[in-house]
Amino acid sequence: MNFRLVAAALFALSLPACACAQSPDLAAIARSSGTPDIPGLKMVWLAPWGDLAKAHPWRNIIVHQTEGPAGSARGGALAQSKNPTRRGVMVWVETDGTVYWAVGEHLVPTHGDGANRNDNKYIDNGSTYRQVIGSNSVGVEFAGNFPDVTRGPTDAQIAAWRILVKVLRARYGIPLDRVYAHNWIDFKDARYCEGCALAKMARDWAE
Repeated sequence: MNFRLVAAALFALSLPACACAQSPDLAAIARSSGTPDIPGLKMVWLAPWGDLAKAHPWRNIIVHQTEGPAGSARGGALAQSKNPTRRGVMVWVETDGTVYWAVGEHLVPTHGDGANRNDNKYIDNGSTYRQVIGSNSVGVEFAGNFPDVTRGPTDAQIAAWRILVKVLRARYGIPLDRVYAHNWIDFKDARYCEGCALAKMARDWAE
């Protein structure tokens, strides 16, 4: 038996995994331009990233859910890309976890209802009332809660969101406490809490 080879093999096995295969720096990717590959995300780039210095000054993230069926995120994203400032959002997430980046980050889609919630039902609205609005917030739309609006996001959407929210926060320097559910800041459909589970997940995951 070659004891030197055995010792070398045992030493290699004892090394931490990260010493063998470093994962890409997500923060560095998030500040790049073009259509980068983001590990763990299936991205469809309808609008590439530009020069970050020329991006709109995004300060918040608002999580939306649409009552479209499975497959509707693609249609919504395509329509948004053709008319960027229509009512809708910059980023759409399909039930299978596919993320569609629909609008150039220097443009402002129309979303939200003016941050009209002021009853402190979900969070303290003192810092959100009339302040967390579409013109300063990245909108992310999760499709698929049809016909049951109370249906939660799919496992694939949750997995994509875990990475996507980190990318958005890293790219635009958005603090964790500025990730909001649509229902937290606006009076919405009373049948369910739009975006609440996803926004809470993002805050619970922390860094």
